[in-house]
This record gives sequence, C-alpha cells and structure tokens, in this order.
Amino acid sequence: MATSKKKHASSQPCIIPGGFTELSLRFSSDSVSEHKLYLKEHKVRAEKSSHRPLDRTLFVLNMPPYCSEGVVKELFSQFGCVQSVELRDHPGSSKESGPKLSRFFKTADKQGFKVGYIVFQNPSSVSAAKSHPHDVPLVVCTEQRQVRTGAQKWIQQYTESFSHPEKLQQIVDSFMEGYDKRKEEEADKQREEAEQQQEDEEGWVKVTRGPKGTKGRPHSEAANKRTLQKEIRKKKRKELLNFYTWQHRNTQKEHIADLRKKFEEDKQKIALLRAQRQFRPY
Repeated sequence: MATSKKKHASSQPCIIPGGFTELSLRFSSDSVSEHKLYLKEHKVRAEKSSHRPLDRTLFVLNMPPYCSEGVVKELFSQFGCVQSVELRDHPGSSKESGPKLSRFFKTADKQGFKVGYIVFQNPSSVSAAKSHPHDVPLVVCTEQRQVRTGAQKWIQQYTESFSHPEKLQQIVDSFMEGYDKRKEEEADKQREEAEQQQEDEEGWVKVTRGPKGTKGRPHSEAANKRTLQKEIRKKKRKELLNFYTWQHRNTQKEHIADLRKKFEEDKQKIALLRAQRQFRPY
C-alpha cells in the first residue's frame, strides 16, 4: 500500500541570493495576496554614524508605501524592543547632520516603495527577525493598529497638514531665535578674525600661538581679499614707469594718438549737432 504524501508548511526562513531573508507581509488577516520583504543584517564598513550600530541594525528592502515608521516599529517590535526606524528612498548614508527643520521647511516625501533601517536595542532581535518563518506572514492592519489607505489616507494627510496658529507661531519663533543666534556667532567670529589680522602702523601683523592641540585657523574670504589687494599695491610700487627712453617715447606716441582720436570724435559730434539744428538764420 502506497504511503500517503502530505505537504507540510516549512517553518524555516527562506534565504535568497545576496544574503537576504524573505519575510512575508499581509495587509490584513482577510487579505489573500502577500507582500515580500527582503531583510539582512546591516554590515557596511564605511558606515560611521553612531545611530546605526552594525550589530543591532536590520536592513529591509521593498517596504510598501502604507507602512509608515510608526507602523514598522510596532510591526517589528514582536522580535524585540525597537530603538529607532528610518525609511529612505534609496539605500545610503544617514541623513545630513544640522539644525532640525520643521515640516514647513522640508520638501514633500516621495510616495513609493522604500528601504528601511530598523535599530533594535539587543543584537538577538536581529537574529530573531531573520529566523522568522517565511510562510507565517506579518499582519499590518489589525483591530489594535488601524492603517488607512487610499482616500482615507489622503483625507487624513490633508487634515494633518493644517496647524494651529499658536503652534505655528511657536515654531517660527524658535526657528528665528536659532537663526539670530547663528548670525551673532558668525559676526563675533568675523570680528575676532579682523582683530587678529589687523596691521599696526608699520604694516606688521601680530601672530600669537593658540592653545595646545588646536588646529590652524583657516583664512577667511575677507583676509584673502586684503592680502590680494596688498600684493597688488606692492607690485605697483615696484614697477618703474618710463625708466627707459623707448618707454618714454611709446608713452608720448600713445598720448598723441589718444588726443587725435578724441579730436576726431569731437568733430563728428559738432557736425551732427549742426545737421540737427533747425533754426538757420543764414
């Protein structure tokens, strides 16, 4: 009697070429179709940022548009405590450091599939996410976590785009305070550079030694311009005009040629004025 063959679902993770692990994603429990995520441990030697540790960061590809950073954080929290989530249009280095801008000064985010960097608090959470069975999908929209899509999502985004006037005024005031502070610091720095590079009566510049371990101060644009003008004046003083006889003769010839040219131009102007004169008594 032939033995009956039963198909059993494999509970092992699916690893594809490139070292990526396949993870199934389902929008809701009633959905039939599944979406595939491809994840691997983030190991980039050139990565120097401290908020993407190599042993606790998970790199995820093919992140759907309906998954925001908050949804992704709740979705992957079943593997361990999630420290931070970053979604980008293309894989690459971290966001540029600088003053944090509000959403009013940022460009609109592109809508589409993204790549994600998920940072866990423990390295074991990365291994737990990679070892999750590929035939057990993660459900995005549940009763506890409602995710809006389509027209409902657009209406929500439109409603959230309006800000209360008082809150908007606070954002503007804080931005202007930071801007004024940066401008004052730049003005103080330029004033200190001008004082340090100021010449005395004899044309000398006092050079002092800074604290130990400090780097050399780079030249500012104003200092470079003053140095260039000083070199031009020095070069003009060194030039000897009409030192030789032929130089004096050429100078006289150029002067006479200029006078003749001016005389001809004046004659043409006088002839034009006479031709335009309407009253002719003779």
